[in-house]
Amino acid sequence: MINDLDAPRSAVTCVVASRNRRADLLASLPRHEAPVVLVDNASTDGTVAAVRAAHPEVTVLALERNAGALARTLGAARANTPFVAFTDDDSWWAPGDLARAVEIMRAHPRLGLLSARILVGPEERLDPVCTEMAASPLRTGPDLPGPALLGFVACAALVRTEAFTAVGGFDPVVRFPGEEERVALDLAAAGWGLAYVDEVTVHHHPSPRREAAADRQAGIWRSRLLTAVLRYPAPDVAGQLLRVLRAGRPGLRGLAGALPRVPAALRRRRVLPAEVMRGVRELASGAGGEAR
Repeated sequence: MINDLDAPRSAVTCVVASRNRRADLLASLPRHEAPVVLVDNASTDGTVAAVRAAHPEVTVLALERNAGALARTLGAARANTPFVAFTDDDSWWAPGDLARAVEIMRAHPRLGLLSARILVGPEERLDPVCTEMAASPLRTGPDLPGPALLGFVACAALVRTEAFTAVGGFDPVVRFPGEEERVALDLAAAGWGLAYVDEVTVHHHPSPRREAAADRQAGIWRSRLLTAVLRYPAPDVAGQLLRVLRAGRPGLRGLAGALPRVPAALRRRRVLPAEVMRGVRELASGAGGEAR
């Protein structure tokens, strides 16, 4: 029989996508309580050699170019486990909680994605997004272990590999940041449940090697618009475009970043079922016009 400590190693793989964060990786990798697949997005700081030398047990997939969020999909394809945890180079599950999360997933067969509680920094501040997820207005069925979601934070997500693979994983159109929404919407459209579960915890110590706040906000608006083009009905795409334009400079920068990718988004366009879009609109109306 597999005991609690061995369960993660037989059931789940931690997939980490990283670029030029060697120091963060070397500090976080020993904290993972399951096998790790590291997908390196063409780092130039010696990450690959350093990880292979310090952690030969880690499976390293070194990409020749930066694939963005698609790197996680490539990593999941290398995992031979029924569950995948998308830990980042600056995050890790609290001791024992990955095993608990696996058991929660096993006890809820319709649960395609579990979003854990996130504690930020050494002071362990609750990430504000967790407060939003805990207060989700979406109808939560009795077959889910927590509030229903249509979004998540990748660094604190445990996915059912079957479900993630069936919806195509992360794609080459929507890159970091804000890449989670399209995956969440497609999981819901396929009938999978997504839930916030604050019984399990992920620690996130944001790397000092992060993009500027203004660049990140522009990237989020870019992803929101591209996700809308990929999945929203035309009137809702127009509504999202209007929100982008009203966001000022970050929105305009996001629009400029999105425009070159619109043709690729249109080629992959598939409008969501009406019931999923109702949830999107409900979330948007409760968040000042921005879907969460």
